[in-house]
Amino acid sequence: MDALSATLKVAASGLTAQSERLRIVSENLANAQSTGETPGSDPYQRKTIVFSAELDRSVGASTVNVASIDRDRSAYPLEFSPGHEAANENGYVKMPNVNVLVEMADMTEANRSYEANLQVVKQARDLISMTIDLMRG
Repeated sequence: MDALSATLKVAASGLTAQSERLRIVSENLANAQSTGETPGSDPYQRKTIVFSAELDRSVGASTVNVASIDRDRSAYPLEFSPGHEAANENGYVKMPNVNVLVEMADMTEANRSYEANLQVVKQARDLISMTIDLMRG
């Protein structure tokens, strides 16, 4: 496989991985206030994503893949809200272990990585077009 095709495959794997990361971050943000439905029940648990690099022998380069999507095991913060349906006998509600600032930073980083991979795809496409044009003329 030629270098430009390999470049496209590597960048495409990065696009796929960052797209999945953005989906996970979006789920976390959407559920940042999702509490349990009964007193003492657990709320939404933050999801995390783990990437792995794999050697693609057909390309001769490493690509990125989603190794796993896990749950964050950190403690749930408690919020005093005695009127809430999920409040325990002391009036505390377990809140999701989602930190909106961390999720926004992850979203920004994933978005920038996605854009960088997209730029690589555009550049490789332009180089392939230029090569074809040179071969014609």
